[in-house]
Amino acid sequence: MYKLIYIFVLSITFNSCNQISKKQLPIYNPIDINPKLVDKSVRNISENHTVRDFNLINQNGANITSKDYENKIYVVDFFFTRCPSICPIMTNNMLKIQEEFIKNEDIMLLSMSVTPEIDSVEILKNYAIEKGVNDSKWNITTGSKKHIYELARKSYFAVVEQGDGGLQDFIHTPNFILVDTKKQIRGIYDGTEENEISRLIEDIYVLANK
Repeated sequence: MYKLIYIFVLSITFNSCNQISKKQLPIYNPIDINPKLVDKSVRNISENHTVRDFNLINQNGANITSKDYENKIYVVDFFFTRCPSICPIMTNNMLKIQEEFIKNEDIMLLSMSVTPEIDSVEILKNYAIEKGVNDSKWNITTGSKKHIYELARKSYFAVVEQGDGGLQDFIHTPNFILVDTKKQIRGIYDGTEENEISRLIEDIYVLANK
């Protein structure tokens, strides 16, 4: 009896792992994305899109560039520390990803502030400590507003242009963006939904097992 149960459980585990290994993730190009999220200059690109190099400052005041994410699988989101609505949910869900892959050095997280002029290094540091961010896994960043804006609109496609010239002239979405080791976008997920986080974690395993 116990032997049959063991074989049954083993069979389910094997089939589940086999399904993950066979799953194929799409490669997203600008033309595949909601045009509201994409800068006009790249909106019609239909192939070979890769995210651009970045140069940012993290919660420890350290310079963080694309080199730090080279050959890594990583998840990106855009937020701001004073956001009272979706950001706390997004941060809590990013923490779940951090916990899931805490021992895997090839999986990283990256958050960019859409109000970098407010989110100083000191503010980001306090935010990171309060939320339980692991510095070796997850960089919460500030930097040039123009640079972050261009990354958001031309690389990761996670904010909508507001265009009022105000303090926050672009609006971030709840999107989490999954990037592979070749700097290609492989998934877009609602960072406020638990089922989407489960799907994201599964897709990270798909990429990690390739």
